[in-house]
This record gives sequence, structure tokens and C-alpha cells, in this order.
Amino acid sequence: MEKHIFTKAWLKAAGIRALRTVAQTAVASIGTGAVMGDVNWPALGSASLLAGILSLLTSVAGLPEVTE
Repeated sequence: MEKHIFTKAWLKAAGIRALRTVAQTAVASIGTGAVMGDVNWPALGSASLLAGILSLLTSVAGLPEVTE
């Protein structure tokens, strides 16, 4: 692994990316549910959490904004 993985800067950048991904997934799911007339909250939470975890795992490959 590269030296700049799992540093404080990496954790901050990966956390911000994951949080944005969770929010984007939630907004998309709420929008879809609202159009269809029903928001499935457990499914929304599950999909959003999974998206955040996948974002963190993807960040292990590297983040261009972390150059330490």
C-alpha cells in the first residue's frame, strides 16, 4: 500500500467522499420513492449505508486530493 493511505488527511478526504455518496444515494432514493408514492425507509437506509461503505473501499485505491 502507498504511504498516504490511512493517514489523517486520507481519512478526512475519504470520509467526506463517503458522506457525499451517502447523501446523493439518499436523495436519489427519496426522489424515486416520492415519484412512486412511497419511500421505503429501510431500503433507503440500507442502500445509502452500502454506498458509503463502497465509497470508502474505493478510496483505498487512492484519492487524488491526498498527496502526502
